Amino acid sequence: MLDLDRLTPDEYRTRYLDLQSRARALAGASGPTDPPAIPPDDVIATETIPPGTYATLRARRGEALHIVNPAGTPGASIMLWNADDPSERFNAGDTLKLQWTTRLTTGRVLFSDMGRILAAIIADSGAGHDAVLGPSTPDRGAVRNGRDNLRNAAGKFGLGRRDLATSLTLFADLAVGEDGTMRLRHTPPPGSFVTLRAEMNLLIALSNTPHPLAGAGATGPIVVTRHRTAADAAAVCRAFSDEARRGFENNDSYFA
Repeated sequence: MLDLDRLTPDEYRTRYLDLQSRARALAGASGPTDPPAIPPDDVIATETIPPGTYATLRARRGEALHIVNPAGTPGASIMLWNADDPSERFNAGDTLKLQWTTRLTTGRVLFSDMGRILAAIIADSGAGHDAVLGPSTPDRGAVRNGRDNLRNAAGKFGLGRRDLATSLTLFADLAVGEDGTMRLRHTPPPGSFVTLRAEMNLLIALSNTPHPLAGAGATGPIVVTRHRTAADAAAVCRAFSDEARRGFENNDSYFA
């Protein structure tokens, strides 16, 4: 077993470059997929979230949320917590850092701040999802904004401001220029979707508000279908990278 405490600086550097190289080799291995075929008997509930509003959702381990953007509008902010211990929550920084990428699509996972997997991306249309900027805020000129919606949603779970962190904005393909300027690459096509499989029992806040760079009026409905999945539905995510495998092993130990 590797003893990190005994590595020299040069050995640390070599290990870092090796991990980086392996991660970059995987960069093209994930990407858009067809929407999942959801048998009617597996559907638990379907909900439409109107523009500017939010929903509070729960998902048991093994269930999935199939989230569809019919109008192709840029943005829907989502935050996740471990329902059994809400002090454990989605960690955007670790999700990007541990997977060596900002490109979150099929095969990638959403890490908690405890090194476990909250959700796995088991299907995705490839519209892009931003884990960098967080939700929209009141200064964007919208009557309803992502930050306040997520705070209100957290309150429905008995949580407060300190339980929130940088959320994931779905359907927002963020690009960063060489000068550090950020922009959205494109507007997602109508019918864009992403399917998140719960790998823990989850509390979920979903705010149908536009990305901070999209403008206040760029909203349409979001449709969420909660459904059951097969036991091996996240197999592609578990096998995708060493980091994901360790995260799933941490989940296995947690639920053992």
